[in-house]
Parts: sequence; structure tokens; C-alpha cells
Amino acid sequence: MTDTRAQYDAATRELEPPFAVVDAAALRANAADLAARAGGTTIRVASKSVRCRHVLDDILRFPGYSGILAFTLPEALWLAADGPSGPVSDDIVVAYPTTDTGAIARLAADPRAAASVTLMVDSAAHLDLITAAAPDPEHPVKVCIDIDASWQPAGPRLRVGAHRSPVRTPQQAARLARDITRRPGLHLDGIMAYEAQIAGVGDAPPGRPVYGRVLRWVQRRSRHELARRRAAIVRAVRDVADVRFVNGGGTGSLHTTSRERAVTEVAAGSGLYQPRLFDHYSGFTGRPAALFALPVVRRPAPGVATALGGGYLASGTADSQRLPQPYLPAGLDYSSAEGAGEVQTPLLGEAADSLRVGDRVWMRHAKAGELCERFAELHVLDGEPPRVVRSVPTYRGEGHAFL
Repeated sequence: MTDTRAQYDAATRELEPPFAVVDAAALRANAADLAARAGGTTIRVASKSVRCRHVLDDILRFPGYSGILAFTLPEALWLAADGPSGPVSDDIVVAYPTTDTGAIARLAADPRAAASVTLMVDSAAHLDLITAAAPDPEHPVKVCIDIDASWQPAGPRLRVGAHRSPVRTPQQAARLARDITRRPGLHLDGIMAYEAQIAGVGDAPPGRPVYGRVLRWVQRRSRHELARRRAAIVRAVRDVADVRFVNGGGTGSLHTTSRERAVTEVAAGSGLYQPRLFDHYSGFTGRPAALFALPVVRRPAPGVATALGGGYLASGTADSQRLPQPYLPAGLDYSSAEGAGEVQTPLLGEAADSLRVGDRVWMRHAKAGELCERFAELHVLDGEPPRVVRSVPTYRGEGHAFL
């Protein structure tokens, strides 16, 4: 850790913090690990966990990666349009339903975009909205059926997993598929079922061995139930119309979801940057690849070093796990009275006494791509010893804030 910190400090000595970096060697290692765990199944990159067009370009050049799982339709249209080196991808699935009727109309009026982008649907209301926004498309709008992947061992009152789609059974999926095929302006392109309770929840929480055993039992039961149900849903939908892809999985479940015969591709994104929320999985260990540096601006007391900024909280439930992690030097923690602050962040611990005004503290964001909403560019470190080899704009740096 000491060597890593010294190398990062030396590589970025010309940069003025706060700033964000991507460790290219760690990124490559994480990408290779994800591909190995996917076992030859294609990985579609979740762009919300990357949020930098140049890094997306890099990842899509790695073996085993193809296509993007976008988070909004305007983002998908932007990624599908000509950029500095052409479109980022010509196979983009929008992972969440959209009600942006203007963007839907633009999609339907652009033959290349219509061929590249697939919208997510889970109800007739979505189909009505799309067909109303694009009543006479030049090419049919491609859609993907989103399936509820939660585990409900005692019915809907006991749900383990995310609240996503109302489509849960083969019968419901086939009914929606028939509704899609009856509409000439739509084309059924795929099926998606994201098991958030497995892919996005670490199964080895530190200091909680009993909870970890219970969690692994729940995830195992959920995985078996979903594998059977997902296969039945795919059969039922394909009895109505063939589909190009069946998407499932995430960083924490690639190694199991990819083994399902019904699944043709898996999705991953967070495991590329390896944010702090993905540190506690029994099935893999990633390398922190995206970090940000804060300057020490005060030494208000022994055992305290105050950094500029740092209050970059992650989305989700409001708890301490959504705070960035003081990473280097090791041994720093937050003040219980102040936490991570909007303008300044006191950091406590013996390691604080080794810091001087003007030194840097290296931090890890709790979630992956959300870091890029705070910084206009990422400085890419590579080589041995590492150095800044290029600086690339984030979505924000290119003038886009899609969410």
C-alpha cells in the first residue's frame, strides 16, 4: 500500500487535486477476471458503471466484451452516434424503461439509431407510449422484455431483490410478447432478468460470519429458482417469437449466470472499476481501478487531517456504506460528527499524523460510475512505474448529465 501511494503521488505530482484517476493495469486485470468468470459468455458493458466514452471504447476492445447496457435513451442515442472515432457501439440496450417521448421519436426517425438501440419494456403501458411517440417509424423500434428476477419464497409479500418488472411468470412474459408482435412498429429483440440480490450484494460481509452464511444460503436458493423460471420464460417467449439475446447477471454473479443454457449474454460494469461496495464477495477479488485524490488543507489537531471536499455520497440506502472509503494512506476514518463533507472532510487516525498540509489522500467511491458525475476528466495511469498517459473526459466533461 505504501508503494502504491508513493507511485500514485509521483505519477500525478503535476496535477492539482481534487482529481480522479483510472489505473489502467488494474482495469485490464479486472476485465480479464470478469471475462474468465463469464466462461466464454459475452459480457455486455453496463455504461452507468463507467460513464466515460473513452474508457468504454477501451473495454469493448477487450476479448469477451460486446455491446452496451445503457441507463437512459438519450445516453444510448449519444453513444450510437458518430463520436471522435465513430459510434461507441452499434448494439446498445437501454436497461430501464423510458418515458422520454422526444428521444423515442428521434430514435424512430433515425434508421441507424433504430438498428443500434433496444428499449426496455415491462408492460403494455410502455408499448402504448412508444407507439404513440413514434406512430409511423421508418424502422420498427426494437424492445426487450424485462423480467422480475427477485426471489419470493412465500409470495410477493416476502421479496428478496429489486423492485423492477411486474412480469414474473412465463405466462405473463408470453402475453407481453404477443402484444409486442401484434404491433407492426415494434420488434421483440430480447429478454433481460437482472438478479440484483445476487449480483449486487456481497456475500462475505466483514465481521458478520453468521449473516454471511444466511446470505449465501438465500442467494443459492434464489439462483436455483431463477434459473428454472428464466429457462421457462425464455421457452414461452420463443414460442411466440424468436429473440436475439437473453441477458442476465452482473459483476457478482457472472460465474453462475453464464452457466445457464437459456442465457446468451451477461452484463457487468462495477467490477471493472472495483468500487468499495464490491470488496466483499467470496467468488472474486478485484483491484481498485478508479480513485480520486483530495488535498490535505488543515491539521486542526493531533490525529486529524482535513481534506478539501470529499462528500461524494453514492446512491442507495442512506448508510455509512455509501460513503467514499479513505484508501491511502491506510488507517484513516471519518469523524462521526462530520462524515464526508461538502467542502471539507476531517479524517481521523494515527495515519493522519504522517500527513502534512499539501499532501494527498486517495479515496475510493462506494459505487462505480457515479464518481464520474463529480469530475470532468479521468487521468489514466499506466506503465511501470505508472505515469499519466492520457486524460479523457467523463460524460460530465463532454457536457452530458444523463441522470
